[in-house]
Amino acid sequence: MNAPQEASAPPTSYSLVLPPGWRQIPLRHGTESALKRILDQAFENLPRDEVFTYRRGLEGNLWQRVREARKADGLDLYLPVELMHGISVPASILVSETRMPSAEDVDPAELALFMASSGDGREVVDLDGAAAVRAERTEQADPDRGVQFPSRRVDYQVPVPGQPSRWLTVAFSTVGAEDVDGELSLLLVDLFDAVMTTFRWRSDDNTQSPRRDQSTRGTR
Repeated sequence: MNAPQEASAPPTSYSLVLPPGWRQIPLRHGTESALKRILDQAFENLPRDEVFTYRRGLEGNLWQRVREARKADGLDLYLPVELMHGISVPASILVSETRMPSAEDVDPAELALFMASSGDGREVVDLDGAAAVRAERTEQADPDRGVQFPSRRVDYQVPVPGQPSRWLTVAFSTVGAEDVDGELSLLLVDLFDAVMTTFRWRSDDNTQSPRRDQSTRGTR
């Protein structure tokens, strides 16, 4: 594992390179304008009077996803808004912040190793030159808990450099897929893992030119 590079300033944001057809929905600020852009793009070539009902339905669905993500203390929600090989992609990525006050004096790399020792599918991975924890699991539908569909989930827990009590959780889910152990779900997991190889911390003095399809959010 590579040693973390010394940063000239603490990170204030992160970046991800999204797959084609995915869009970012910020959950703290700018949510409404982001949703409007998604809806405008989805229906830009169709007569407004003919798509009004469909637009309202999609808008309602998107706002429901936003409300659920906000309940999970989300920072950003990423959704596929275009078809992939002619089919709708049943997946999402949610980025949220986790506070660990008890970890203030603990080395994040040691904490990552401890978390991965639980034997529940967690493993330590290298993310932007530092230790992070990856976990993968499947969950069955449980209507009593409001879980209507089975899902395959992959989480990356990433310590914020220089702030050991703050971690980001980047959570991927295939909620709604017909078979959470099927080929499509596994391909989507591979896609998410590929997206996470592009994860980078960024700071205010970072002068690197933005990469194409990059989404950057604040962590302050």
